[in-house]
Amino acid sequence: MAATPTPHPQAPPKPTWDPRDPVRPLLRPTIRIRLTLLYGGMFLIAGIVLLSIIYLFTAQALTESVSQLPFRVIRGDVQPTTSWCDLPVQGTGEQLNEAVSRCLKQQQDKALEDLLRRSLFALLGLSIIAFAFGYAMAGRVLSPLGRITRTARQVAGSDLARRIELDGPDDELKELADTFDEMLERLERAFTAQQRFVANASHELRTPLAINRTLLEVHLSDPGAPVELQQLGKTLLATNERSEQLVEGLLLLARSDNQIVERKPVDLAEVAERAVDQVHGEAETRGVEIRGERASAVVQGNGVLLERIALNLLQNAVRYNVPEGGWVEVTTEAQHGQAVLVVTNTGPVVPAYEIDNLFEPFRRLRQERTGSDKGVGLGLSIVRSVARAHGGRISAEPREGGGLVMRVTLPI
Repeated sequence: MAATPTPHPQAPPKPTWDPRDPVRPLLRPTIRIRLTLLYGGMFLIAGIVLLSIIYLFTAQALTESVSQLPFRVIRGDVQPTTSWCDLPVQGTGEQLNEAVSRCLKQQQDKALEDLLRRSLFALLGLSIIAFAFGYAMAGRVLSPLGRITRTARQVAGSDLARRIELDGPDDELKELADTFDEMLERLERAFTAQQRFVANASHELRTPLAINRTLLEVHLSDPGAPVELQQLGKTLLATNERSEQLVEGLLLLARSDNQIVERKPVDLAEVAERAVDQVHGEAETRGVEIRGERASAVVQGNGVLLERIALNLLQNAVRYNVPEGGWVEVTTEAQHGQAVLVVTNTGPVVPAYEIDNLFEPFRRLRQERTGSDKGVGLGLSIVRSVARAHGGRISAEPREGGGLVMRVTLPI
C-alpha cells in the first residue's frame, strides 16, 4: 500500500516591512504599541463603566429626592434668584408647589450635566496619564526584547561573538535570551569550522591550478613548439587563469560568510560583454542569436563573481533553448537606484510552479541529481548566492511562448 505523502507545512506570512530596512513605517504595530493600547484601553473601558454607574446612581438619587418634596407651600411671596426658574410671584399653594417641582427638576438636570462634563474631562485626563504610564511600563517590560533584537542585528552583521547575557528574574524572556545565546554559540562553532575548512580547501584548490599554470608556461616558453600547440597552450593558460580567479572569488565569498568585504566599482555592461564573448562560440554552434542593448550600470562588488552571474545565466539561456531560431537577449540598465541585468531567452515552456526548483543545487527542469552534458546543476545556485552576497536578488518568470526571463537586481 502506497504511503500518503506528508503535506508540506505552509510558510508563515511575510512581514509587510523589510526588517533590514532602517526606514520603517511610523505606525508599525509593535508589541509595545499593542500593549499600550491594551493597558490604556482596559483603563478607558473601566473608567467609562465606572462613570456610567456613578451617573446612573446620582441620577436615580436626585430623581427620588425631587419626586417627593420635603415641604409644601401654603402661601407667601416668592422671589426667583435665577432666570431659568419660572416661579409665579403670587399664586395659590398648588401653583407654587408645581413651579417649585419644575425648578428642582431643572436644577437636577443642570447638576447632572455639570457632573457628566466634569467627569468626562477627568476621564480624558486620566486616560492620557494611563496611556503614557502603559507605554512606559510596556517599554520597561519589553526592554529585554529590545536587547535581544539589537544583538540579533549585530549577529546579522557577521559578529557571531556577540551574546545577550540577559540578567534579571528567571522568566520567559530570560529563557528566550539564554536559548538565543546557546544558538549563537553553536553557530559560531559551525562557522569557525567552516572557515578552517575553507582555509584548507583554499590550499588544495590553488596547488593544482598553480602546477597547471607552471607547466603551461614552461611549454609556451619552448621556441620550437608548433604554432597550434602554442595557441592551445595560450587558450588553456587563459582558462586556467580564469579558474584561479574564480576559485579566489568563491573562497573569498565563503570566508566572508556570504558578504563581499572588498568592493570595487564594476560596470555590469562590461561584465555582460565579457560573458557574451565567452559564450558567443557555443551560441553560434547551437544556432542561438545573442542580442540586446547594454547600458552602463556601475555597482560596488567583486568583478569576477559578477561576471560569473552573467556567464552562468548566458550559458543556461544558450544551452536550454530551442533547436532552431533561438535567441538570447541580454540587457543592463540602471533604474531607481539599482543596477539591473536581464537575460531573456527562447526555450521550452517552464511551468511557474517549477521556477523555485531551478535555484536549488543539482536541480534542473524535470530532473533531479542526474547527469547531463549541459552542466552539473549548480549554475543558478551560484548566481543566487553571489547576488545575495552583493545585497541583491534574482527573480525568474516564465516567458510567454517558452523560455525564461531572469532578472538580477543589485544596489548601486
